Amino acid sequence: MTKWVPTQQTGFAHPTLSWLLSAVLFATVAGPAKAQTAAVDQPVTISSETLPQPEVNALLERLDQLESNKRWGEALSVYEDSLREYRNNETLRLRHDIAKLHYSLDRRYRDQSFRRSIASLNRQESLALYSELLQKTNTHHVHSPAWRTLGVRGTRAVELALADQDFLNTNNIQLSADRHAALRDELHQLLSQKNLDTSHNLVGYVSEVAQLLEARARLNPTASVLEFVAAAADGLDDYSAYLTADQLREVYSQIEGNFVGLGVELKAEEGALLIVHVIPNSPAQRSGIQANDRIVAVDGKSTAEMSTDEAAAMLTGAEGSWVRVTAYTNGSQPRVLNIRREHVEVPSLEGVKICDPDFGIAYIRIPAFQKATARDLEAALWDLHRQGMRSLILDLRHNPGGLLTSSVEVADKFLTKGNIVSTRGRRAQEDFNYQAHYGGTWRVPLVVLIDGDSASASEIFAGAIKDNNRGQVIGTTSYGKGSVQGIFPLGFAGAGIRLTTAKFFSPNGVPINHRGVDPHVVVEPYRVAKPVFSEIADNEPHEDEDAVLEAAVAAARSRLAAR
Repeated sequence: MTKWVPTQQTGFAHPTLSWLLSAVLFATVAGPAKAQTAAVDQPVTISSETLPQPEVNALLERLDQLESNKRWGEALSVYEDSLREYRNNETLRLRHDIAKLHYSLDRRYRDQSFRRSIASLNRQESLALYSELLQKTNTHHVHSPAWRTLGVRGTRAVELALADQDFLNTNNIQLSADRHAALRDELHQLLSQKNLDTSHNLVGYVSEVAQLLEARARLNPTASVLEFVAAAADGLDDYSAYLTADQLREVYSQIEGNFVGLGVELKAEEGALLIVHVIPNSPAQRSGIQANDRIVAVDGKSTAEMSTDEAAAMLTGAEGSWVRVTAYTNGSQPRVLNIRREHVEVPSLEGVKICDPDFGIAYIRIPAFQKATARDLEAALWDLHRQGMRSLILDLRHNPGGLLTSSVEVADKFLTKGNIVSTRGRRAQEDFNYQAHYGGTWRVPLVVLIDGDSASASEIFAGAIKDNNRGQVIGTTSYGKGSVQGIFPLGFAGAGIRLTTAKFFSPNGVPINHRGVDPHVVVEPYRVAKPVFSEIADNEPHEDEDAVLEAAVAAARSRLAAR
């Protein structure tokens, strides 16, 4: 038997806020926190009376509009932002979970590898897949699974699927509203009769559901079981998720830092796709796409007329194929661009330079913690040292995370001793204290830049530098994603599961989750449309257009002057 060793990563914090376009979307959607068990066997009824804040009522109106138009990706972005402010609002949490089920369903049924799995797996194989997923959850997840909660969520997922026209069309079934209501009643009756206190009982219940739906609606049993599979994984916490074969391959591509696509990071914004970042030397950059541009049409179809996921999916495709996008920069006329999808190497470092030659202040941006980040950083540091580096600014803004080991290795380059991060899980093997080693340490004065999009592995680094008094942290409070995920392949359909296996804590024992890292100096960012110096790339920070970097340069100068 092959022993699978999971890839340990801190994950990415903004799955619905930004995607790196490739064969599939950059990361899976974030889910709810631990699912509630109270009254979960009943249909969810939302009442605005539970909302004490008038502003939340306005928020719900906005969400109603997005959901009525089936713009689930945009709705989830709003939910994720809102739940950071209204974390204990039960209405938002329940609605968020329902929206996530819709989003997951839409996304999976646009995934060719998932569709193939429905056709290729028989009933017993799909149940074996579900059983294996539950076993790995029981062994590795940071919390003990609530089996009945997983069964209830899976039942709800099936109910939503049976009302979804794409699901019905793909599975070649017709179901009237009355028949759907009758099936829903039968499902609830069956659920109420079951004691789902073990994973074995849960698998048995799912088998009965699949048999019922095959008899009543002629639904392929595999399609029924896979709804329970996805619902179980996605409902464990904010970051655990079922991974289709294509998504699993994409996760490994993220770790390696390469994929096929345009080379942009984007997020939904009022019916358009906002370009958050353009990868250097990518097809998008060569075509003239810039950060803060907005894509308003893909292959002649307005992005306002389709969901964010549909628009993003249209940008992906086979290597060598072309896509036509309509993009505009504020203050300019829209322009139509033909862009060739290519193999894109995601650089582990960006903007490496001496940004202040008079003081020898160096600058490096780390966009994500990849497999090669520590190795490439070492080479860059030696090159900057030869150029006269006397102080270093490390920019972790918009860094969504990545590999835990990479973050630890990078922090170890600047710390001579002390704890870097501690992880704590449900089982002893998940508990570990990562310590700094004296050898190979760079003693150059350090300034670290963070913002609200700095998450996960970048928070490990910033927390280590701050708690060990190794440098100055400048910017705004980081995102607050303090958990570690492992990637576990499954034995069927080339699929896998991403599981939260532990929480992590800064060297001073401070939990990062829902709190983030506070900077020493708070500086709100500002940007201008164009950089002052033309030799600086448009997507690269510069002190003349960037308040945070300006403050970092000033802090580095002050420290060097004091020395």
